[in-house]
Amino acid sequence: MSRLRRSEQFVGVTDASHRDPRPAEHFDAFHQRTREREPDAVYEAVRVLTTLWAFTFFRARSISSEKVPQSGPVILAPNHGSFMDHFLLAAFIRRKISFMAKSQLFQPPAQWIYTHGGVFPLRRGHRDEEAFVTARAVLRRGGTVAMYCEGSRSRDGKLNERPKPGIGRLALETGAAVVPVAIHGSSKVRNWRKGEFPKVTVQYGDPIRWEPVDAPTRDQQMAVAEEIFGDIKVLFAGLESLGRKGVLARVREQRRLERRRGKKRAATV
Repeated sequence: MSRLRRSEQFVGVTDASHRDPRPAEHFDAFHQRTREREPDAVYEAVRVLTTLWAFTFFRARSISSEKVPQSGPVILAPNHGSFMDHFLLAAFIRRKISFMAKSQLFQPPAQWIYTHGGVFPLRRGHRDEEAFVTARAVLRRGGTVAMYCEGSRSRDGKLNERPKPGIGRLALETGAAVVPVAIHGSSKVRNWRKGEFPKVTVQYGDPIRWEPVDAPTRDQQMAVAEEIFGDIKVLFAGLESLGRKGVLARVREQRRLERRRGKKRAATV
């Protein structure tokens, strides 16, 4: 694989087009590994270290992580506010996640950790079919893929107005269960150098599933993406207005009501 000089490494990030100048062939080995293998021990080691960091410094906690199906193909669809989102998303579930990430991250020596940890590249600024081939391969074997609805990271901590169609495309092409996820507070994680340690909450929503569609149109992709992103907006708005304690109280009350309804139904049978 060709290696860029350090001055060239982040050209795709700073350039207005966000294009990665490296050819598609540069990333073939990364895709091949993710298609053929599960994330290995590197994934678990990084997960343990980053989870301890998140729990200790950012008081990271989750809400409703039990909503993630324990088996079968699953697409996790979170908002994106920080470089830590990959790790925060994986901290609260036991399933190993394969992450779709911008190709500019794949630079030595970090690329070795990424590929062993289940991360595969998406060439920004290009129509990258290989990323979708890899995602479908992971889901076909019953794995879990994470794909950010907004495509790129938010710089101000707010959600974008609209999602990208890619999440809708993947959901329709595979028929996999999609779990909307709101990650709240992670946009301020980068402020740790200033002595600021925000409280981070990850809330998992109800799984949604669509019947598979061969070659979905862009309108179909966007309609599904909008529905998924709408659920993320609701989760995020709840955390924004009620805070972690408020949302937890509401979730617990909903669970109590569901248990009562279940007991009433059982009594009438």
